Amino acid sequence: MKYRILAVSLLAAAIMFSVAYSQISFKDVLDTPSAKSALATKTLYNGIVLAGKRLISVGQRGHIVYSDDQGNNWIQASVPVTSDLTAVTFPTPQKGWAVGHDGVVLHSADAGVTWKKQFDGRAAAQVMTAHHKALKNCASCHDNMEIPKVTAQGAEPAMMAEIKSLIEKGADKPFLDVWFENETTGFIIGAFNLIFRTVDGGKTWEPWFDRTENKKRLHLYAVRQVGQELYIVGEQGLVLKLDKQSGQFRAQKVPYNGTFFGLTGKPGSVTVFGMRGNVFRSTDVGNSWKKIETGMSLGLIGSTVTTDGRIVLLSQAGRLLVSGDDGASFTTFKLGQPFPASALVAIDKENFVLAGLHGMLKQTVK
Repeated sequence: MKYRILAVSLLAAAIMFSVAYSQISFKDVLDTPSAKSALATKTLYNGIVLAGKRLISVGQRGHIVYSDDQGNNWIQASVPVTSDLTAVTFPTPQKGWAVGHDGVVLHSADAGVTWKKQFDGRAAAQVMTAHHKALKNCASCHDNMEIPKVTAQGAEPAMMAEIKSLIEKGADKPFLDVWFENETTGFIIGAFNLIFRTVDGGKTWEPWFDRTENKKRLHLYAVRQVGQELYIVGEQGLVLKLDKQSGQFRAQKVPYNGTFFGLTGKPGSVTVFGMRGNVFRSTDVGNSWKKIETGMSLGLIGSTVTTDGRIVLLSQAGRLLVSGDDGASFTTFKLGQPFPASALVAIDKENFVLAGLHGMLKQTVK
């Protein structure tokens, strides 16, 4: 009997120790700084941008690196999270934003050398809850809005259910892209119609989930301004354009129901691209679209515009599609070595830096 009591006591002690250890050892990725590593430049990177003449790339485990010599050498930045990062933008050479998993939003005021967390999924759930309560208490607030339907009980049931799910599951929804008009005003977008706007440089964020014509709450993958128009693309052929007068993102009719991963273009021509090499172009600010044959069946996931005005699209395998006629036609350029890629940026009219599975790769396309 005494041995049995001893065994039970030891088991209880082991369980208590295990629970205590797990409580001590566990730390949320949103509260854990990204570790410095000599191999930081060899891991997965999802986004890359020019901040003035400085290259900045963001990726896995909160890694952010920057280069001042056109990508020959990279320095790891100081980052307060280990969440995977998906996209980055710098509206000015000094001020930029990065977004990623767990609803994280980071801000840098020193050209990407150091970063501070401005927002995350935990805060997003609270902000959305407060916004939903405001809608519920003001049935006529959106009388001039066609979408979504707001009743005396608040937002439509599907939206209410999504907000409840977001709160219950916590900070598990990713932001997939970020765009800033200037150093104060910008948008962040992500999974399940997540969309927020700031007008104070990220100090506060306003939910815009009730301002998108996206009843199915499809994932939003990219947000960009082309000319004077702001567009968002996403799942199932979703293309949205901001109606500035009503403050709504309106759906555009595109003859394709596959996913779009990105968009690019120049004044007078906007190009959207996505799965299986599909590219569509509009020359009338999204009112009509024409399919552009690319001869490629690979998914297209990134884009850039060179200093001499060429539009370049990037496939998942690292192949490039180059257009010298504002997206009306493309020619294929194959890299000298295989490079699974996620994003690219043009340094000048013929030199690029790609970010992907194994870090960064410099490439020249003449």
